[in-house]
Amino acid sequence: MTQLYEGMFLLDNQAVRADWAQAKAAVTDALAKHGGVVRSARRWDERRLAYPIRGRKRATYLLTYFEQEGAATQGLRRDLDIEERVLRYLILATQAIPEGELEKSQAELEAGFSVPPPPADDEPGAPVEEARAEGPEGPQEGGSVEEEVALEESVDEPVDEDESSEKEVD
Repeated sequence: MTQLYEGMFLLDNQAVRADWAQAKAAVTDALAKHGGVVRSARRWDERRLAYPIRGRKRATYLLTYFEQEGAATQGLRRDLDIEERVLRYLILATQAIPEGELEKSQAELEAGFSVPPPPADDEPGAPVEEARAEGPEGPQEGGSVEEEVALEESVDEPVDEDESSEKEVD
């Protein structure tokens, strides 16, 4: 029986910047290989990762909606695990494609679409503190960058083993 799935794929930014269509095709071709019918596939966003994955600090998210036989997902997952351009993925069964998703996917297929340039915080030599202090919504409320750095430095101080608290068990 055919099931509708939503898939979120983290793509390697180096592959995306080299050729978006080819990076996207790595996923859509794998879906087609395993009998999937892609209803929607579009670039969702580019983000800094919470932790490095395969040495990468940024990734581009690809959001897809596709129909596939339930048994075919095991083979798809195996192929995605060995695909170098796919850093991570999440595939969930869903009931329907959200309203407006097909239009967003079609807009990407038009001739004028191009991948936006990388943000300033991704350029070599860009200060990490400034990128962290100003997110996509602008400067964040709360402490200054200097306070954050001081806090991080205090956390990284080594603990003397003699001063550590150890409880004796009776």
